[in-house]
Amino acid sequence: MADAAHLVLLLVVHLVLTALPGAAAVMLAARRGLRSVPILLVLALAATGIGAMLVFWAFYATQEIGKTASYLLVFGSVMAIAWSIWEGGIEAALLRQLATPVALWALGSAFLVFFGFVHGGLHEPFTVASTRFNGPLPVDNYLPLHFSDWFFEHGHEHPHELVGEWLASDRPPLQTAFTMPQRVFLWDSYGLHYQVLAVILQQLWIVGLWALLLAARVGALTRALVMLTVLVSSLAIVNGFYVWPKMLPAAMLLGAAALVLTPLWAEVRRSGWGAALFAAMLGLAMLGHGASAFGVLPLLVVAAFRGLPGWRWIGVALFAGVLLMAPWWAYQHWGDPPGNRLTKWYLGGAVEVDDRGVVETIVDGYREAGFGGALHNKGQNFVAIFGGGMMAKNVEESVDAAERGDWENVDRPIRSTFFFNLIPSLGLLLLGPIAMALRFRRRPREPESWRLACLCLAAFGIGVVLWALIMYGGSTAQTVIHQGSYLLPLLGIVGCALGLRASFPRFGLWLLGINAVLMLAIYAPAFEPPAGTVYLSSVTLLTIASLAGFLAVALLPALAPSWATTAANTLRGRARTRVRA
Repeated sequence: MADAAHLVLLLVVHLVLTALPGAAAVMLAARRGLRSVPILLVLALAATGIGAMLVFWAFYATQEIGKTASYLLVFGSVMAIAWSIWEGGIEAALLRQLATPVALWALGSAFLVFFGFVHGGLHEPFTVASTRFNGPLPVDNYLPLHFSDWFFEHGHEHPHELVGEWLASDRPPLQTAFTMPQRVFLWDSYGLHYQVLAVILQQLWIVGLWALLLAARVGALTRALVMLTVLVSSLAIVNGFYVWPKMLPAAMLLGAAALVLTPLWAEVRRSGWGAALFAAMLGLAMLGHGASAFGVLPLLVVAAFRGLPGWRWIGVALFAGVLLMAPWWAYQHWGDPPGNRLTKWYLGGAVEVDDRGVVETIVDGYREAGFGGALHNKGQNFVAIFGGGMMAKNVEESVDAAERGDWENVDRPIRSTFFFNLIPSLGLLLLGPIAMALRFRRRPREPESWRLACLCLAAFGIGVVLWALIMYGGSTAQTVIHQGSYLLPLLGIVGCALGLRASFPRFGLWLLGINAVLMLAIYAPAFEPPAGTVYLSSVTLLTIASLAGFLAVALLPALAPSWATTAANTLRGRARTRVRA
């Protein structure tokens, strides 16, 4: 019970501290007349990221300046919210609409924290995170905390201890930045605060996806089903609890997708604020992880097809993007050079650290491979995306284990396939495009869902092709899921789920429900728990309660009209009875 209470306390504290800058931006924008809920949610994501980066650069100066900036960010946000409430003028209906994604984000974060620690291990958060759902996984989840510790204590000085030869400039700083203002208020020495905060950050995809579905005018029930499908997907469970900074930039890209893949694009591409907001979301994604480029590219391609903005818009977007990214580029070049290890790895296939530049590394890599080798590498990239030999081996191992009645070794290969291979990771959802093909010549049951499904799958397909062609390939720089942008699997999940509901709504309802149950069954067991730990009944109950709460809140907009209709019919019936009496 003490462990459960401690987790609840940490969740509340870090949820509030993370939400304050975004809430302040939303309240101020609403006071100025902005009423579009999707745009307000994207603005909230942008404000949280920009606020975190401002504090990060303040700590780069000195610890005193950084702490002052932390207090200003938090208490300034509180004052802005209080002033907006005091002045009034914001409709209660708008606040209720905004409260839904905030509640989903809080409940989704709670679900994953409790689900991850269902077997205990609160005093070994990094061990639990690296083995709970897949693994053991490498130290990437620790790197943002490592750099946060050093910057918090030493400001701009070069980190004296390297983890795996990673420089601070090799790893974009967004997740590190988010930790800086919060550790001024509440922190620990063994990493549990960081683990809970980082889970909350990864779950920001909930806000971005809600904005996307709402902007596309997807029906309330379908919206709830899609949110649940992503929440219990292998992508969100594994990569949300093992907190390497990859779901966080995907959340920012979902915010950008809400502007591009929906009717909002007609307005966004004609306004200066739209240019700045779109550029901010792309810039924050790149500040989260360099592989976000593989998510940025398909969004730009789709945006161009849906309607090119004018030159002035492009100029504003470039200015805003450069303004956001320039300090990081300068730091990579002068503060802690060279900062190009990931780029050389992904584009040139060079894993080992050396003194070569990016262009030289890429040229050397392709020269060494030759035309035939390069072509083979690209082919292997497509094979990796579709599963190939690795998936076949995992299927064989699962079948053999099933024949022996060995559940653990049935489950492990499935988790491995879902972790590495993009197309197989979609599982039952792959029936979505098939359902759409069967329904192609007939009118879809849900036109808005159909339209967004087509756009999501188009962006997914474009992104997959570009990723396979740009990624170097070979055994070290291959197109496994974690070496790309997590926007692509998110778009795949969303597109398939929407396609099912748009084509055959009742069948889609049942299939998405079955898929959710199967995913929970696959990831519930803890196969490598820390020594001396047991399943915690209190945490298990909180896991179930938070998941049920998430589903209830997501379904509320779908149920509210029926409740209103029932209540109205009841009142009419009573009125008729009185008249007759």
